Amino acid sequence: MGALLQPNANPTNEPEQSSLRPILIGVALVAVIVGIIALVLRSEQTKPVGPPSYAANLKFSDLKVSAAENFVGASVNYLDGTITNTGNQTVVHAVVQVTFKDEMGQMAQREEMPIHVLRTGGPYDEAVDLTMSSLGPGQSKPFRLTFENISAQWNRAYPDMQVMQVITK
Repeated sequence: MGALLQPNANPTNEPEQSSLRPILIGVALVAVIVGIIALVLRSEQTKPVGPPSYAANLKFSDLKVSAAENFVGASVNYLDGTITNTGNQTVVHAVVQVTFKDEMGQMAQREEMPIHVLRTGGPYDEAVDLTMSSLGPGQSKPFRLTFENISAQWNRAYPDMQVMQVITK
């Protein structure tokens, strides 16, 4: 029993490992990684681009909304109207942003789609892209936008339309 009470002949004076050091290193690493990610995401943000300058020369008129049932029984909505090119260049492609609003005047749905003009000459009117039937200076053509799905919150008023992209020649 005496050996148990005797002091150790070879004491080692190792300092206790502090658990604070690994925690501080971990926090510093996380802060550096978060900072790098924040800088990368911030530099990738682009400022919102407004409509192209030639978009002011495209005018919409005679808007009509209609619905029909397709061959599988689903409802399809159409937005028909007339597009007029009041500028001095030929439009070969245009994309429009259509915003449907709810009863409170807030956005219920927003879609971007190419403008399809109606080409006649067969048993029925065919909606084709402007690349196939361009819109010359001073020219007007009927157009059709087709929507497979429109939000149930839509207030049934005519949607807002804004030209987002125009390609001219």
